[in-house]
Amino acid sequence: MSKNHNFIGKLREIGLRPTKQRIKICELLFLREKTFHFTIKDLARRISAEMNEKISLATVYNTVHAFQNKGYLKEISINSDKTYYDTNTSIHHHFYDVETHELIDCNENDIDAVNVKKNLPGKKIKSVEVLIKVASDNQNQN
Repeated sequence: MSKNHNFIGKLREIGLRPTKQRIKICELLFLREKTFHFTIKDLARRISAEMNEKISLATVYNTVHAFQNKGYLKEISINSDKTYYDTNTSIHHHFYDVETHELIDCNENDIDAVNVKKNLPGKKIKSVEVLIKVASDNQNQN
């Protein structure tokens, strides 16, 4: 019950009413040892399956975006129509498997420091995060 109590406080902190569905979202996002990468649709399907009831995409979307806006989740855009969210909010790089649609954290030692040679006038670089898209090396090249 204390875990639910923490989630109730966290939901209230981001301005959302703590419903059964939102508490389930919190459990899936924050009761885990490893980083969790997900899309809104994937998370909604998983919640529906685990709760054995439908959950509105709008509920998942609003809850995830409220957590992201508060800094509890990181948004990772793969392309114009594919966005993942990450429970690891630290600055880090990712591999994206274009065949399996899996997002995988890179270890710090996997990539040397990135050397940015140009910046926008009047702007300061806050962070550099690399997304490396990968596919099987045995794919037929046309």
